[in-house]
Amino acid sequence: MTGGPVRVLLADDQPLVRSGLRVIMADHPDLEVAGEASTGSEAVQLVGDLVPDVVVMDIRMPGMDGIEATRLITAGPTATRVLILTTFDEDDYVYGALRAGASGFMLKDMALDDILAAVRVVAAGDALIAPGVTRRLIAEFAGRPDSAPPRPPRPVEGITEREREVLALVGRGRSNTEIAEDLFITVATAKSHVSRLLTKLGARDRVQLVITAYEMGLVTVPG
Repeated sequence: MTGGPVRVLLADDQPLVRSGLRVIMADHPDLEVAGEASTGSEAVQLVGDLVPDVVVMDIRMPGMDGIEATRLITAGPTATRVLILTTFDEDDYVYGALRAGASGFMLKDMALDDILAAVRVVAAGDALIAPGVTRRLIAEFAGRPDSAPPRPPRPVEGITEREREVLALVGRGRSNTEIAEDLFITVATAKSHVSRLLTKLGARDRVQLVITAYEMGLVTVPG
Protein backbone atom coordinates (compact mmCIF):
# COMPACT_ATOMS: atom_id res chain seq x y z
CA MET A 1 0.00 0.00 0.00
CA THR A 2 1.52 3.26 -1.16
CA GLY A 3 -1.28 5.68 -0.30
CA GLY A 4 -2.82 5.52 -3.78
CA PRO A 5 -5.97 3.64 -4.72
CA VAL A 6 -6.16 -0.10 -4.07
CA ARG A 7 -5.52 -1.79 -7.40
CA VAL A 8 -7.90 -4.71 -7.90
CA LEU A 9 -7.91 -7.58 -10.38
CA LEU A 10 -11.36 -9.11 -10.93
CA ALA A 11 -11.22 -12.85 -11.66
CA ASP A 12 -14.61 -14.39 -12.46
CA ASP A 13 -15.92 -16.30 -15.46
CA GLN A 14 -19.20 -14.38 -15.35
CA PRO A 15 -18.87 -11.08 -17.26
CA LEU A 16 -21.90 -9.68 -15.44
CA VAL A 17 -20.19 -10.12 -12.06
CA ARG A 18 -17.00 -8.44 -13.28
CA SER A 19 -18.96 -5.64 -14.92
CA GLY A 20 -21.02 -5.01 -11.81
CA LEU A 21 -17.97 -4.83 -9.56
CA ARG A 22 -16.14 -2.58 -12.02
CA VAL A 23 -19.06 -0.13 -12.16
CA ILE A 24 -19.41 -0.05 -8.36
CA MET A 25 -15.68 0.42 -7.80
CA ALA A 26 -15.60 3.28 -10.29
CA ASP A 27 -17.64 5.30 -7.80
CA HIS A 28 -14.98 4.83 -5.11
CA PRO A 29 -11.76 6.80 -5.72
CA ASP A 30 -9.81 4.62 -3.28
CA LEU A 31 -10.41 1.55 -5.47
CA GLU A 32 -9.17 0.99 -9.02
CA VAL A 33 -9.86 -2.00 -11.27
CA ALA A 34 -6.47 -2.84 -12.76
CA GLY A 35 -7.72 -5.67 -14.96
CA GLU A 36 -10.11 -8.57 -15.44
CA ALA A 37 -9.66 -12.31 -15.89
CA SER A 38 -12.18 -14.99 -16.82
CA THR A 39 -10.05 -18.00 -15.85
CA GLY A 40 -7.57 -18.89 -13.16
CA SER A 41 -4.67 -19.04 -15.61
CA GLU A 42 -5.49 -15.55 -16.87
CA ALA A 43 -5.56 -14.30 -13.29
CA VAL A 44 -2.10 -15.74 -12.59
CA GLN A 45 -0.69 -14.17 -15.75
CA LEU A 46 -2.25 -10.77 -15.08
CA VAL A 47 -0.96 -10.72 -11.51
CA GLY A 48 2.53 -11.08 -12.93
CA ASP A 49 1.91 -8.36 -15.51
CA LEU A 50 -0.09 -5.85 -13.45
CA VAL A 51 0.91 -6.64 -9.82
CA PRO A 52 -2.44 -5.62 -8.30
CA ASP A 53 -2.89 -5.24 -4.56
CA VAL A 54 -5.86 -7.62 -4.38
CA VAL A 55 -7.41 -10.27 -6.60
CA VAL A 56 -11.14 -10.75 -6.11
CA MET A 57 -11.23 -14.42 -7.06
CA ASP A 58 -14.08 -16.75 -7.95
CA ILE A 59 -13.46 -20.44 -7.30
CA ARG A 60 -15.37 -22.18 -10.07
CA MET A 61 -13.88 -21.14 -13.38
CA PRO A 62 -13.08 -23.12 -16.56
CA GLY A 63 -9.62 -24.60 -16.85
CA MET A 64 -7.53 -23.62 -13.85
CA ASP A 65 -9.88 -22.98 -10.95
CA GLY A 66 -9.56 -20.29 -8.30
CA ILE A 67 -7.93 -22.59 -5.77
CA GLU A 68 -4.95 -23.44 -7.97
CA ALA A 69 -4.72 -19.84 -9.15
CA THR A 70 -4.67 -18.66 -5.53
CA ARG A 71 -1.89 -21.12 -4.68
CA LEU A 72 0.26 -19.93 -7.56
CA ILE A 73 -0.37 -16.25 -6.85
CA THR A 74 0.36 -16.41 -3.12
CA ALA A 75 3.47 -18.53 -3.75
CA GLY A 76 4.73 -16.08 -6.34
CA PRO A 77 7.05 -13.09 -5.99
CA THR A 78 4.37 -10.40 -5.70
CA ALA A 79 2.68 -9.23 -2.51
CA THR A 80 -0.74 -9.57 -4.14
CA ARG A 81 -3.40 -10.87 -1.79
CA VAL A 82 -6.46 -12.91 -2.71
CA LEU A 83 -10.03 -12.39 -1.57
CA ILE A 84 -12.36 -15.23 -2.50
CA LEU A 85 -15.82 -14.14 -3.67
CA THR A 86 -18.04 -17.17 -4.03
CA THR A 87 -21.30 -18.81 -2.97
CA PHE A 88 -20.46 -20.82 0.16
CA ASP A 89 -23.64 -22.87 0.30
CA GLU A 90 -22.91 -24.28 -3.14
CA ASP A 91 -19.12 -24.37 -3.00
CA ASP A 92 -17.31 -26.77 -0.69
CA TYR A 93 -13.89 -25.81 -1.99
CA VAL A 94 -13.48 -22.73 0.19
CA TYR A 95 -11.27 -24.55 2.70
CA GLY A 96 -8.93 -25.49 -0.13
CA ALA A 97 -8.74 -21.86 -1.22
CA LEU A 98 -7.80 -20.73 2.28
CA ARG A 99 -5.20 -23.48 2.53
CA ALA A 100 -3.85 -22.21 -0.80
CA GLY A 101 -3.19 -18.81 0.77
CA ALA A 102 -6.32 -16.73 0.31
CA SER A 103 -6.66 -13.97 2.88
CA GLY A 104 -10.39 -14.47 3.27
CA PHE A 105 -13.64 -14.81 1.44
CA MET A 106 -17.02 -13.19 1.02
CA LEU A 107 -20.33 -14.46 -0.25
CA LYS A 108 -21.68 -13.20 -3.56
CA ASP A 109 -25.07 -12.48 -2.02
CA MET A 110 -23.63 -10.08 0.56
CA ALA A 111 -24.14 -6.33 0.30
CA LEU A 112 -21.85 -4.66 -2.20
CA ASP A 113 -20.63 -2.22 0.45
CA ASP A 114 -19.50 -5.20 2.55
CA ILE A 115 -17.62 -6.67 -0.39
CA LEU A 116 -15.87 -3.36 -1.06
CA ALA A 117 -15.01 -3.07 2.63
CA ALA A 118 -13.53 -6.58 2.46
CA VAL A 119 -11.28 -5.55 -0.44
CA ARG A 120 -9.96 -2.67 1.66
CA VAL A 121 -9.39 -4.89 4.70
CA VAL A 122 -7.44 -7.47 2.70
CA ALA A 123 -5.43 -4.78 0.91
CA ALA A 124 -4.44 -3.34 4.30
CA GLY A 125 -2.83 -6.66 5.21
CA ASP A 126 -5.54 -8.12 7.40
CA ALA A 127 -7.61 -11.25 6.90
CA LEU A 128 -11.35 -11.50 6.65
CA ILE A 129 -13.17 -14.48 8.08
CA ALA A 130 -16.39 -14.10 10.02
CA PRO A 131 -16.96 -16.16 13.20
CA GLY A 132 -20.11 -17.85 11.88
CA VAL A 133 -18.49 -18.64 8.56
CA THR A 134 -15.43 -20.01 10.36
CA ARG A 135 -17.54 -22.56 12.19
CA ARG A 136 -19.46 -23.49 9.05
CA LEU A 137 -16.27 -23.77 7.07
CA ILE A 138 -14.64 -26.18 9.50
CA ALA A 139 -17.82 -28.20 9.92
CA GLU A 140 -18.30 -28.40 6.16
CA PHE A 141 -14.74 -29.54 5.53
CA ALA A 142 -14.62 -32.06 8.38
CA GLY A 143 -18.09 -33.45 7.70
CA ARG A 144 -17.76 -34.17 3.98
CA PRO A 145 -18.11 -37.91 3.32
CA ASP A 146 -15.49 -37.67 0.56
CA SER A 147 -12.91 -35.88 2.68
CA ALA A 148 -9.60 -37.49 3.56
CA PRO A 149 -9.42 -39.79 6.59
CA PRO A 150 -8.86 -37.92 9.86
CA ARG A 151 -5.24 -37.18 10.60
CA PRO A 152 -3.74 -36.99 14.07
CA PRO A 153 -3.44 -33.43 15.38
CA ARG A 154 -0.39 -31.65 13.98
CA PRO A 155 2.11 -30.93 16.77
CA VAL A 156 3.47 -27.42 17.01
CA GLU A 157 6.54 -26.66 19.07
CA GLY A 158 7.58 -23.37 20.61
CA ILE A 159 4.27 -21.85 21.66
CA THR A 160 3.23 -21.30 25.26
CA GLU A 161 0.11 -22.66 26.93
CA ARG A 162 -1.43 -19.18 26.85
CA GLU A 163 -0.68 -18.91 23.13
CA ARG A 164 -2.39 -22.27 22.60
CA GLU A 165 -5.46 -20.89 24.35
CA VAL A 166 -5.38 -17.81 22.14
CA LEU A 167 -4.90 -19.93 19.02
CA ALA A 168 -7.90 -22.07 19.95
CA LEU A 169 -10.04 -18.95 20.30
CA VAL A 170 -8.80 -17.57 16.99
CA GLY A 171 -9.77 -20.93 15.48
CA ARG A 172 -13.29 -20.44 16.77
CA GLY A 173 -13.50 -17.10 15.03
CA ARG A 174 -13.05 -14.87 18.09
CA SER A 175 -11.93 -11.28 17.57
CA ASN A 176 -9.14 -9.78 19.68
CA THR A 177 -11.75 -8.07 21.86
CA GLU A 178 -13.60 -11.35 22.42
CA ILE A 179 -10.34 -13.17 23.17
CA ALA A 180 -9.52 -10.52 25.77
CA GLU A 181 -12.92 -10.96 27.39
CA ASP A 182 -12.68 -14.78 27.39
CA LEU A 183 -9.20 -14.82 28.93
CA PHE A 184 -9.60 -11.76 31.20
CA ILE A 185 -6.71 -9.93 29.55
CA THR A 186 -6.45 -6.57 27.78
CA VAL A 187 -7.14 -6.20 24.08
CA ALA A 188 -3.54 -5.04 23.60
CA THR A 189 -2.29 -8.25 25.23
CA ALA A 190 -4.59 -10.37 23.07
CA LYS A 191 -3.32 -8.59 19.97
CA SER A 192 0.27 -9.17 21.10
CA HIS A 193 -0.38 -12.91 21.52
CA VAL A 194 -1.89 -13.11 18.04
CA SER A 195 1.08 -11.26 16.54
CA ARG A 196 3.52 -13.66 18.21
CA LEU A 197 1.54 -16.64 16.93
CA LEU A 198 1.71 -15.29 13.40
CA THR A 199 5.49 -15.03 13.72
CA LYS A 200 6.08 -18.36 15.47
CA LEU A 201 3.83 -20.35 13.16
CA GLY A 202 4.94 -18.59 9.97
CA ALA A 203 1.34 -17.70 9.18
CA ARG A 204 0.69 -14.88 6.74
CA ASP A 205 -2.59 -13.85 8.39
CA ARG A 206 -5.41 -14.77 10.76
CA VAL A 207 -7.00 -17.15 8.26
CA GLN A 208 -3.96 -19.41 8.37
CA LEU A 209 -4.09 -19.34 12.17
CA VAL A 210 -7.65 -20.67 11.95
CA ILE A 211 -6.48 -23.51 9.73
CA THR A 212 -3.53 -24.28 12.03
CA ALA A 213 -5.87 -24.40 15.03
CA TYR A 214 -8.01 -26.93 13.18
CA GLU A 215 -4.99 -29.03 12.16
CA MET A 216 -3.69 -29.01 15.74
CA GLY A 217 -7.00 -30.37 17.00
CA LEU A 218 -7.74 -27.22 19.02
CA VAL A 219 -11.11 -26.64 17.35
CA THR A 220 -14.04 -28.89 18.14
CA VAL A 221 -16.13 -29.54 15.06
CA PRO A 222 -19.89 -29.50 15.73
CA GLY A 223 -21.66 -32.82 15.51
